[in-house]
Amino acid sequence: MSEIRPRRSVLAMPGSNARALEKARSLPADVILIDLEDGTAPAVKAAARTQVAAAVAARGFGQREIVVRINSPETEDGEADLVALAPAAPDAILVPKVRTSDTLIAVGSRLRRLGAPLATRVWAMIETPMAVVNAAEIAGAARDVDGRLGALVIGPNDLLKAARIRPPGRAALIPWLMTVLAAARAYEIEAIDGVFTDLNDAAGLEAECAQGRDLGFDGKMLIHPSQIGPANAAFGPDADEIARARRLMDVFDAPENRERGVVAVDGKMVERLHVEAARRTLAMAAAIARLGA
Repeated sequence: MSEIRPRRSVLAMPGSNARALEKARSLPADVILIDLEDGTAPAVKAAARTQVAAAVAARGFGQREIVVRINSPETEDGEADLVALAPAAPDAILVPKVRTSDTLIAVGSRLRRLGAPLATRVWAMIETPMAVVNAAEIAGAARDVDGRLGALVIGPNDLLKAARIRPPGRAALIPWLMTVLAAARAYEIEAIDGVFTDLNDAAGLEAECAQGRDLGFDGKMLIHPSQIGPANAAFGPDADEIARARRLMDVFDAPENRERGVVAVDGKMVERLHVEAARRTLAMAAAIARLGA
């Protein structure tokens, strides 16, 4: 099993907001997503770029993963973002409005030429119908040496608009979400659910987090610190899940069961294939514990 890294909560914040960047150093989000694209006004993009590159290079975010969403790499701002961020070495670069894998491979190649370490991965925003149609092809960039692809991130508002789905529209998007999720799983990368925008609807947020978890997503993109707790709770294993996983591992590890493919656990027949899921649950719980969250 590859190293488990929690990505339950992916908190987006504008790169132009110095106070928010400082506050991010103490927030219990697994991932801090610093936005140089839509979240930063055109007039301040250059200043924000310099500020973000300096903040990333200075570290100080603890074990939080730092991802920066750049402007389209086909624009002058996008190219300037890559030049500034490559030496700062964030954990990942999030590329907006990806439609094919060519964009990701081009970004990965550019990062290599700029001297960015291989540890700096590339994430892809899936926010157009073409991206959904090409989800498997996009996810395939994970197998390209220059692809660096580590995650697909859903952009639900853009998808709803492009598809002309009437709000709230979440139910109509589920086939699209599952298409993206299947592509991510086929290429063994992460899949992050999109934002929930109503900050006054706590119950709605909890329900959508639970739905995203049950669909199979690894975490959720957030727009406010108040959303971190519900996302962490939903996408991390709870005490009952951890106890069940330990119980299953104990049963299969018993000398009399080590050669069996199916055993009875608490009155239910369980296949050995479930051992891997249990092992992942325990590894995730351990990783979360190391974060202190």
